[in-house]
Amino acid sequence: MSQARRVPRRGLGSGDLYPARLPVCATAERYPPQPTTVPQGGNNGVSCRTGGGTVTVQPLRAVGFRVRGTLVEFILSVRRPVVVALHLVLFAMAYALAFGLRFDFVLPHSEIRRLAITVLAVVVVRAVVFWFFHLYEGLWRYVGMRDVSTIVKAVTLSTALFTTADLIIGGHGFPRSVIVLDWLLCVLLTGGLRYATRLGFERHLAASKTRVAECRRAIVVGTGHVADALIREVGRGGLPYDIVGIVAEDPRDRGRRMHGIPVFGTVDELASVCAEQKASVALLALDEIAPERKREIGKALAGSEVEVRKVPGLTSLLSGEAPISQLRRVSDEELLGRAPIGTDLELLREKIAGRRVLVTGGAGSIGSELARQIAGFEPEVLVLYDRAESDLHITTLELHDSFPDTRIVPVIGDIMDEQRIRAVMRDFAPQLVYHAAAYKHVAMMEAHPIEAIKNNVFGTETVAKAAIDGGATEFVLISTDKAVRPVGIMGMTKRVAEFVIRSLAGQGTTFVAVRFGNVLGSNGSVLPIFQKQIASGSPVTLTDPDALRYFMLTSEAVELVLQAGALGADGEVYVLHTGDPIRMGDLAENFIRLSGLEPGIEVPIKVTGLKPGERLREELIVEDEDVMAGPHAKILIVREPLFDDAEFGSDLEMLRLLVNSGMPDNAVEHLRSLLTPTLVDRTSARSAAS
Repeated sequence: MSQARRVPRRGLGSGDLYPARLPVCATAERYPPQPTTVPQGGNNGVSCRTGGGTVTVQPLRAVGFRVRGTLVEFILSVRRPVVVALHLVLFAMAYALAFGLRFDFVLPHSEIRRLAITVLAVVVVRAVVFWFFHLYEGLWRYVGMRDVSTIVKAVTLSTALFTTADLIIGGHGFPRSVIVLDWLLCVLLTGGLRYATRLGFERHLAASKTRVAECRRAIVVGTGHVADALIREVGRGGLPYDIVGIVAEDPRDRGRRMHGIPVFGTVDELASVCAEQKASVALLALDEIAPERKREIGKALAGSEVEVRKVPGLTSLLSGEAPISQLRRVSDEELLGRAPIGTDLELLREKIAGRRVLVTGGAGSIGSELARQIAGFEPEVLVLYDRAESDLHITTLELHDSFPDTRIVPVIGDIMDEQRIRAVMRDFAPQLVYHAAAYKHVAMMEAHPIEAIKNNVFGTETVAKAAIDGGATEFVLISTDKAVRPVGIMGMTKRVAEFVIRSLAGQGTTFVAVRFGNVLGSNGSVLPIFQKQIASGSPVTLTDPDALRYFMLTSEAVELVLQAGALGADGEVYVLHTGDPIRMGDLAENFIRLSGLEPGIEVPIKVTGLKPGERLREELIVEDEDVMAGPHAKILIVREPLFDDAEFGSDLEMLRLLVNSGMPDNAVEHLRSLLTPTLVDRTSARSAAS
């Protein structure tokens, strides 16, 4: 989700802030700016309606871009004549310098006459030969040895033609040294001009590329043609790396330099070289590397934080055996298999702007992304509540840096600490509460069921009741697809947590739950695990290749949560329709291929079997739930059958008693019974309510 960067307007107080991309108009709030088309340059002006009509504000950068764009277009339109004219000048200059050098720049009258008579013939012959060799058409910023070879051929042929013609017409007497000097000078001037252009272009790119502070220090592994191409590309600014050294396969290369970069040692010394040069990434630029050798390199660096990336050879790229994406991380969007889902950002801004917001679990994957999105909508205050102090500190620093004008308050605390939660509600009086704090690891919760019940069930109840007493208008619970017909402790506790907030509905605070599947890239998800396994040279592990899971992006999950808080009715459950579930075997193979490796060959896949609490296929909706179209094409509203709140409350108290008594088996058995509460007839419930 994009946010407009806010900067102070000159001449006003520091509190007068405006989006940097929009001009300030006296009636901007009343009449939103409308884009107008600018014919040149592709930039947009902005129209603001005023009492005197419509005023178009043209950004100054658009004017500058239009002027520069026109100049560039003009230069490109006359490029070929300019290049030809420049060559004619160089031909004449080389020929005249050859005479000057031959006679120490003191030419006899006869030689001056000879120069004046023959210079036109030399220029014409060379111009025609250069045209025949297509030397006026090249891209000089990519000049290489093949271009120099072509120049040598063209100059040699033109010199031979002129010399032959001179011998036939003028006979003997033409200074041979002038012919040699002219040949040499013409090659140097025409070739040197091209290389000077390339050097200037590369320096310009290097100066305008990502700042060195943002480039990763890298060690190149290899000294072959793949390494040569990689170093050249980095030098042009095409990749965000700062190459600080090279290691070679051949020990004889130690102490040498490649493009000015020293070779520090051999591949076996890669780990120590990376440590000495403080490199964070090793770029494997070897022409041929066996899978076993690659795994050895990965294992040698496994104890460090150095990332290994394989650079594909040109043959592999052209044959399709290796994607060019091997040099970058696999993005979550590539594995999603569908277009990301967007939401109504203006509605969210209207809902959040100027309001007080509390996010529990604000240092976690979902909670921190929630905080980033919410901070961009300019709340009055954003309170982040979490017990992980280090992660909370890092998240707060990041948000302060990105949103310096938003008041962000980190609070250390546990959601099971009732006094702490109530103090936060009293001190900040949040209007919107997003409850993201929960234990989510399936296998860990199987081993610690009492802690799962305390945190996920009673922690939710504590925060929800405090929100009611604190006057919060909306409470959004972040649930999971594992709450649908749960088989594990984590899913059971999240299902009961949904029941808890439903039982509290109708007390002044709107309670909604948001249910979604696995979040790509979140803490504990499969992708970070895959990355670590591949980096260390270990097999990628799967519980079952046929397991089906729903996946979504972190940004999608967060936007769904915000949308639910903006439009949800009391007691509703929102579900994001993420399309078909993804087969885990396909996900693992795609991830390995996008990482530039071959699944099953370079990276083995190991099947471990389903863990306790896991099932083969996840679901998002229970069979007896009513499903309705939501406010968004990809969002569904789930309305579950009504249940007896009083009986559920009694059962919940019994669960609390069993948990506090330290009886895990009995507590789990009773937790399971809570999954099927006593239902009541909707018609009877409405009649009783009326």
